[in-house]
Amino acid sequence: MATFIISGSRGTDDPTMATLPFMAAKTAKEQGHDVVLWLWNEAVTLARKGVADHVTGVNLTPLKELLSVIQTAGVPIWVCGACAVARQIGGGDLVAGASIKGMPDYIKAVAERDRAVAF
Repeated sequence: MATFIISGSRGTDDPTMATLPFMAAKTAKEQGHDVVLWLWNEAVTLARKGVADHVTGVNLTPLKELLSVIQTAGVPIWVCGACAVARQIGGGDLVAGASIKGMPDYIKAVAERDRAVAF
């Protein structure tokens, strides 16, 4: 088993790229790896309740379905705090399994993990 931190930076402005980190996190978890999903920049909007319901990338599984699988599997969804503040997103706005984290949390997780994958 490997450990991964998978990060995404794209939001509803690019549904295909926004979906890829969720697909990667789902796949890694299904393969038995330890995974953290880090959302930053515009991707933080995807952790807001209801947003994933309206995101489907080209020829990809709808984000709503991927999010549900990730949540059920217990993959932590970390939302960049500074990015969330800039977009007026607070902890109460987030989907289940998501939490606000800071850059120190992200850097610590990167240092502790085998692989960091970015989209």
